[in-house]
Amino acid sequence: MNKVLILDFGSQYTQLIARRIRELNVYSVIEPCTIGIDKIRKHKPNAIVLSGGPNSVYDKHAPSLDKSVYAMGVPVLGICYGMQLSMKLNGGTVQASDKREYGKAVMYIDDHKDLFYTLPARIVSWMSHGDSTTKLPKGFEKIAHTEHTQLAAVADKKRKIYCVQFHPEVVHTEMGTQIISNFLFRIAGCKADWQLEDFIEKKVNDIREQVGPEGKVVLGLSGGVDSSVAAVLINKAIGKRMTAIFVNNGLLRKNEATYVQKVFRDHFHINLQYVDATSLFLKHLQGVTDPEEKRKRIGHDFIHVFDEEAHKIKNVDFLAQGTLYPDVIESVSFFGGPTAKIKSHHNVGCLPETMKLKLVEPFRELFKDEVREIGRKLGVPEKIITRQPFPGPGLAVRIIGEITRERLRILKEADAKVEKIIRKYGLYEKIWQTFAVLLPLKTVGVMGDQRTYENVIAIRSVNSSDGMTADWTRLPYEVLEEMSTTIINTTKGVNRVVYDISSKPPATIEWE
Repeated sequence: MNKVLILDFGSQYTQLIARRIRELNVYSVIEPCTIGIDKIRKHKPNAIVLSGGPNSVYDKHAPSLDKSVYAMGVPVLGICYGMQLSMKLNGGTVQASDKREYGKAVMYIDDHKDLFYTLPARIVSWMSHGDSTTKLPKGFEKIAHTEHTQLAAVADKKRKIYCVQFHPEVVHTEMGTQIISNFLFRIAGCKADWQLEDFIEKKVNDIREQVGPEGKVVLGLSGGVDSSVAAVLINKAIGKRMTAIFVNNGLLRKNEATYVQKVFRDHFHINLQYVDATSLFLKHLQGVTDPEEKRKRIGHDFIHVFDEEAHKIKNVDFLAQGTLYPDVIESVSFFGGPTAKIKSHHNVGCLPETMKLKLVEPFRELFKDEVREIGRKLGVPEKIITRQPFPGPGLAVRIIGEITRERLRILKEADAKVEKIIRKYGLYEKIWQTFAVLLPLKTVGVMGDQRTYENVIAIRSVNSSDGMTADWTRLPYEVLEEMSTTIINTTKGVNRVVYDISSKPPATIEWE
């Protein structure tokens, strides 16, 4: 099986590079840039990709690379920081730019023979850099440029080293997947020989080996895509030695607890233990407004409740979670690389040292759409597969500021109306996420000739393929109008609705 080795220099998009490569059915693995040349050689990669990163190549502690990588005879693609480092290590010059180039930029193709094969004369590319190459190393030539970056893409065709200053892996770059495809197949000669069926078979065997012939697993079941598909996969591996525990933290969507119990008891016939821990979670969140503190408290309470429930089952050694790649990369670099931290996730890095259970996380290397496809292959019903993502900390990160029972009531009612209207217009399965957010302010309004001073609801709707990047949804005006009118008229305590038109990056999908 072909393999592409991705070396992580700290980019928030490193996992996205892996996702794009896997979309093209080529196996990819990520390692920190610090692994050393011997381990790089042990991988026996068909191609190497150098990720972007937040540093300047001239920073005192900037991550680097053994330059003998370029002499391995393996095709190399350097992206952003990966390009600048390649230029420096091969004898070129990189300098701070007079003007930082961030966001969309028109790129003009100077050479269509290989990396940009079949691309038009110009495309929109996504830039994010403060340094630029000013002098090419020997053997390199320019193959693309922008108005502000004359060396936007370069190549040493003899050694098959290609470098781009932009990010082909993000959706904002036109034909970015085609560029990556050209590198993999036209330049590196890779074969599309990796399938999700291979992943399923491997994970089933991995779970059996990890748990052993007598081991038992408790699963954190929420009713969302990740935990549901994990339940089916783990059940395929070890059968009835798995028990699903559903913790109601009080931060679920309206009627969520009843729905989850009905689906998994009646449809899947899973051994389900239900725990209503609403009072515990809300007590520990009282007066807390900092989003990181919210996540940490919810994470700790979640695991502690699980620990207690798991001890009621005899001889349980493992806790299963539906942790995904985006959860990990935004909390800390999964592979030990220097990736910058964005936020903590409830199921990543918040495990108490006293927790006795070992973790089983079959989807820690996957993105949401990959998990959905695995679910389909395992026979999970579409109603579960197509459910929109829901954050682990629940509505806690959609209530900006303090969490109270009254504020929870308001958001649950507003959010339920948003989902109902989206489904009414046939948009639910076409949109990545649509939800309501309760803002920490009140505004003046007029209702029935009387002055009101009530809460503001923000509606967030985004389209994405993996959660790493996202663009706000251009919802029809009549949909927005019905949402606003319905929420204000039927949700006590709300007199204003606003719509969020921010993309990721620079914003995140969730508000906290």
